[in-house]
Parts: sequence; C-alpha cells; structure tokens
Amino acid sequence: MTCADSFSAYAFRALGYGERLLPRSDITLCDQIFLIGSGMMWNVYFALIAIVFGFVFATALAYARVNASPILRWPADAFVFIFRGSPLFIQFFFAYELFVQIPRSGFEISLGFMTISASTSWLTKAWLGATIVLFLNTSAYSAEIFTGALRSIPKGDMEAADAYGMSGFSKFRRIVFPTMLRLAWPSYSNEAIFLFHSTALVFFSGFPAWRREADGLYYASYFAESTFNPFIPYPIIAVYFIFFTLLIVGFFGLVSKRLNKHMAEPPKVKFKLGAMLTR
Repeated sequence: MTCADSFSAYAFRALGYGERLLPRSDITLCDQIFLIGSGMMWNVYFALIAIVFGFVFATALAYARVNASPILRWPADAFVFIFRGSPLFIQFFFAYELFVQIPRSGFEISLGFMTISASTSWLTKAWLGATIVLFLNTSAYSAEIFTGALRSIPKGDMEAADAYGMSGFSKFRRIVFPTMLRLAWPSYSNEAIFLFHSTALVFFSGFPAWRREADGLYYASYFAESTFNPFIPYPIIAVYFIFFTLLIVGFFGLVSKRLNKHMAEPPKVKFKLGAMLTR
C-alpha cells in the first residue's frame, strides 16, 4: 500500500470515513502517520470546545469571585477550589461514573404547554462527556488566572473611567475586559497548552469512543501493541502534539501583539562581545 492509498483509507477514519478495519499486517509508516493524524482531530476538538466555552465561563467565575456579594463569591470559590484541588484523571472517572448513574432514557421537562425530552445517553461518550470534564477543569484554572488579573487592574484606570462618566457596561468593554486580557494572556496561553496536552488523558479515562471516533493516543497505542515497537508511533504522536503546540503559541502570540499594540516596545539590548571581554 502506497502513502496515497494510506491517506485515502485512513486519513479521516477517526471521523467515520475510510476503511472500517485497522491494518493488522504489513503496517507501514504512512499508515501510522495518517491514522494517528486522523485521531488528533479529536484531540483538537476536545481542546477547542473546552477552551472556547471555558473562556466564557471562566470570565463569569472571575467576576463572581471579585464580587462583594457572598452569594456569588462563595459558590465560585468552591467550584475553583474543587476542580483545581483534584486531579484531572480522577475527575474523568468520577464524571463517567456519575453519567452512568443517570437514566439513559433521559429526562422529560414539562413546561405546561409543551414537554422537552432531554437525552442523557450521549453523556457517557467521549465526544461529550470528556469534553464537559475538560471544560469544567480549564474553567477553574482560567478563572484563577482571570481573578488575579482583575485584582491587578490599576485603580487609576477605574477612577479615570468613572471621571469620564462611563457606564458599567462601557467600562467593562473598554477598560476592564481588555486590561484583564492583557494582564492574564501570558498565563492563559500556558493554560491553553496544558489543556491541549491533557486531551491525551481521554484515552485512559472511562469514556469510550463513539463508533470509530478515537483520539490520537488510541491509534498510537494500537500500533505499539501490533508492531511491538513503541519507538515509532509514540514519537509520531509527540511530533503532532509539538506541531499543534507551536500553532497555539503562534496564535496566542498574535493576539498578545494585538492586545499590547498601544504599549511601547522595550528597547533592544545590543550584545557587545568586546565590552564583555574587557570588563
């Protein structure tokens, strides 16, 4: 089988397209590259959904934690403490066992004029259940980062906004939120990288893949067991993770430049070899 044949057969297998059976003999390097690459699409999915929705929820949690009302502050503090204090691996298994206990037939919610049926069978699948766990976990860590950034906003900026007569939403949109992002962005970029790496734990959790939709580590483990050679599939998936990490670093770097475009660049320090040797 050529690399072109491997691409057409396995490049999108993790999405349900291509060969149904995994290669069992004459496994080539192209087979491993394309199959592991197809599984990485699910790692990207887990990370993307969790980070997008987690960003919104973490912002709300951060505002609740700096709020003077204990009704908002205490639940937010408890949520962040629980998810930051417990291992992500334990959260996966606890959530899976919890979702298994929920009736698979779902719930019926009566609104009087209509009844809404909510199916719960999908919660035990990796594409939804594992994503929920990652979403909650990254929300807690991101909320801690955003809380520190909110508390670090210069008071002079807030006083200037009040003196200018800005309303609450206008102050949030033009002063508080941009400043919070600018202060939190370097740490938040590390959280995004950590979250993407954490998607590898989905393979070890109790959440099963739906149909043939497995992540990259599933295929890497399969090839390691089939070929009795872990030194090819695991470096391949490591290269994939490094590649996507570089993409994350590049994206967050561009956003950081956008957030700090009004800031003066620090002066560049010129290295003079002669001056260093004569000191």
